[in-house]
Amino acid sequence: MSSDPRIPRNTSQPLAPAEPGNPKAALRKQMLAARRALEPDTRARWDRALCEQVVAWQLKSKVAALGVYWPLRDEPDLNAAYAELARRGVRLLLPVVVQRDAALEFADWRIGEAMVKDTMGVAVPAELRMEPYPPALLVPCLGYNRHGYRLGYGGGFYDRTLARAPRPATVGIAYSCLQADFPDDSHDIALDTVLTELAA
Repeated sequence: MSSDPRIPRNTSQPLAPAEPGNPKAALRKQMLAARRALEPDTRARWDRALCEQVVAWQLKSKVAALGVYWPLRDEPDLNAAYAELARRGVRLLLPVVVQRDAALEFADWRIGEAMVKDTMGVAVPAELRMEPYPPALLVPCLGYNRHGYRLGYGGGFYDRTLARAPRPATVGIAYSCLQADFPDDSHDIALDTVLTELAA
């Protein structure tokens, strides 16, 4: 992977496929298909709107360090927001999978630096500079419900991460068309807020 500052989309499989018999498996499959089917112009317009929402949220919250994400499988691309936040002096950190059944750790990330793929196929800085947990995280959502719970890929990485103390502020990132009615599992942790392409 080059040091190209743009964020190419990762077309690999989700970190953990839905398990047979899991009641959310069909919903995950449906949402992946719906997100994949979005028209490129629509996706680009929604991503720009989401970037504006993220920057506005940071201006209000004033966090100095923020856990961000590298988009997988058609997740919203927030590269423009990351560039603006970095320009404003916000430190950006990318999640790093250290163990399959552990919480995420975070590494300092500078836009444009060389990247490599980890064992899970996720892009991380070639030179890992591990940092303490950031005070806030942008959390990509495959889907979300009206209670602020997210639907992910089933790997549990963010669930384990948010279960740690102290818990960071959490900002879900999703397209509004992927709001759905699904039950909250006992291990799920609600997000503090969910940002979509729609103005708050």
